[in-house]
Amino acid sequence: MKHVRVGLAVPSSNVTVETELPAILGRHPSATFSFHSSRMRMATVSPEQLTAMNAQRERCVLELGDADPDVILYACLVALMSVGPGEHQRVESLIAEQLAAGGAQARVRSSAGALVEALRALPARRIALVTPYLRPLAEKVVQYLTAEGFEVADWRALEVVDNRAVGCIPGERVMAAAESLDLAGVDALVISACVQMPSLPLVEPAEQRFGLHVVSAATAGAYSILRAAGLPLAVDGAGALLRGDAAVVGSV
Repeated sequence: MKHVRVGLAVPSSNVTVETELPAILGRHPSATFSFHSSRMRMATVSPEQLTAMNAQRERCVLELGDADPDVILYACLVALMSVGPGEHQRVESLIAEQLAAGGAQARVRSSAGALVEALRALPARRIALVTPYLRPLAEKVVQYLTAEGFEVADWRALEVVDNRAVGCIPGERVMAAAESLDLAGVDALVISACVQMPSLPLVEPAEQRFGLHVVSAATAGAYSILRAAGLPLAVDGAGALLRGDAAVVGSV
């Protein structure tokens, strides 16, 4: 059985990505995973704190490189999408260059890039989103995804600025926001465009409720890690994307 070491660069106040990713990947039938984190200080989801957090990237990558991970995930979606189009490609490249200079060979992914990767794999063109962010940051996410070629048909911003509170948003509130969206003609619903907003228990019920592909930042991150590690999509309980049978959802 293959073992994969996953390095996570996470905001210091994040308590969800280190819960949901192990819960998802721990279900894989032919691989085991360990998770190794380095934290970047951030408590408030604001442009100023996101910029300050991103400035800590090189130190985090240096620390993660010491653990010799197979894959590194830069696990803060809005930190990259708020900068502007193409930022995930730039940052992933910079991290790869830094690792290579130190002799590490880890494959590099980001939550921002993983969401783009997963949506293209479905494939989805017209999408809807639920985000926890203040409206100006949520608009940045919409603009980023639009620049990547997606049509964002509708979206909701729950406007929670304290990142610790984002980790405590009840699933009922997230699902209610999804219920309020206009999903006519939508190919996929991103039920949580944030690795801190809990969503894993909602993905499969939402697929059944809406008859759509449903992904989250966490399931997209898991998808990208599996692809980077050369592993099959064979995870139950986290949506059709991770079972490798996403095509069946649209027939519900």
